[in-house]
Amino acid sequence: MSYPPGPPGPQNPYGYPQQPQQPAGPPQPQPQYGYAYGYGYPQPPGYPQPPGYLQPGTMPRSFYASWGARVGAFLIDWLIVGLVPTIIGIIGYVQFIAKAVHNVQACQDQGATTCPAAAHLGLGTMLLLYGASLLGFAGQLWLSYREGKTGCTPGKKALGIKLVRESTGQPVGFGTAFGRRVLQFVDALPCYLGFLWPAWDAKRQTFSDKILSTIVVNTR
Repeated sequence: MSYPPGPPGPQNPYGYPQQPQQPAGPPQPQPQYGYAYGYGYPQPPGYPQPPGYLQPGTMPRSFYASWGARVGAFLIDWLIVGLVPTIIGIIGYVQFIAKAVHNVQACQDQGATTCPAAAHLGLGTMLLLYGASLLGFAGQLWLSYREGKTGCTPGKKALGIKLVRESTGQPVGFGTAFGRRVLQFVDALPCYLGFLWPAWDAKRQTFSDKILSTIVVNTR
């Protein structure tokens, strides 16, 4: 026995009324949000905030990377990109000093009253010194790229810390990361005080961090 076809049903198989689509309007400007302590991503207003949510500038001191963790990350990075250039540079300087001492001794053996200690750099010594400088500079560029794009150098990643902008909690970009390394000469004045400043600073910032409004935070 066959039945006549019924009226066409709704396209929604579950019978829920479909919501009318709203016409797309102009894009709205996105405000700058704070970021959640312990989560590390922006939380828009109106969304349920996780426990411990605080605005930037009011984070507890434990939110920021400790001085020991920052030193440990620096040492790991130096072993990766700085050890080989340092060894090459030391070899070049040893050759230069040895040549200078040889010139002075030869001058004294000849009975001269004045003996200049300056040594002419040989080709091998020049290659060692300039090669060490280029390798060291290339290593700093690579670290700045990694730090600017992801917030982490290999050392920071190994120790669970990250460089971010204080206002957004996001990576700072290559330019700021490289500029921060250039500005570290400020941390060395006077007597490397800026490098020691995170040991007692409320946000554990160096002087270069304060200038660029960057912070180093824990990621775990």
